Amino acid sequence: MVHGHLKPVSSRLTVQTIGRLSLYRRLLLEVSASGARQIYSHQLATAAVATPAQVRRDLMAIGFSGSPRRGYAVDDLIAAINAVLARNVETSVALVGVGNLGRAILAYFANREPWVRFTAAFDRDPDKVNRILHGCRVYPIDRAEEIIRRDGIRAAAIAVPASEAQHTADRLVLAGVRSFLNFAPVRLHVPTGTFVDDVDMTTALDRVAFYAHQPQGS
Repeated sequence: MVHGHLKPVSSRLTVQTIGRLSLYRRLLLEVSASGARQIYSHQLATAAVATPAQVRRDLMAIGFSGSPRRGYAVDDLIAAINAVLARNVETSVALVGVGNLGRAILAYFANREPWVRFTAAFDRDPDKVNRILHGCRVYPIDRAEEIIRRDGIRAAAIAVPASEAQHTADRLVLAGVRSFLNFAPVRLHVPTGTFVDDVDMTTALDRVAFYAHQPQGS
């Protein structure tokens, strides 16, 4: 029996909400693997380090409701979040930059997410191209526009030096990319309607280092 139902999503979800939904999905998959079939908002909130009210607001934002007595049906909620996060359709992603970071990205995601796959990688180093790394073929950067248009790729990860990042993004936008995961330590300027998620590891490490040296309890 399904305890919970999905209504049409009526409002635009924020980036923060999408991030929390992705976290809920990962936690729910762990719960499902343990054999649990129902979960309450306070249980999901505890695992996500959030509040029950925040969890309920996020699920209401995607039109999913539960029962006060039985909570949420875990598998139904996973399916609802999958639908919102486009996990029910395959998304092809391109990678530009097959250095140490780029290779680590390919290795990490290889066979991890069946609905989001790196299907093409690009680099300017002739020693790195015309190879298959972790299931992804590496092409010369000069073929980026051709391959992206041919394969209908709309998402890309940029793992090139800061000096090359903007030019790379410009090329990919013209080829049809509309969503970026940016690992370069520079802000990208992209057209309105194009999404960029910056992964600034230097800034993250600066925060970690700062708080590591703060007095305990401050």
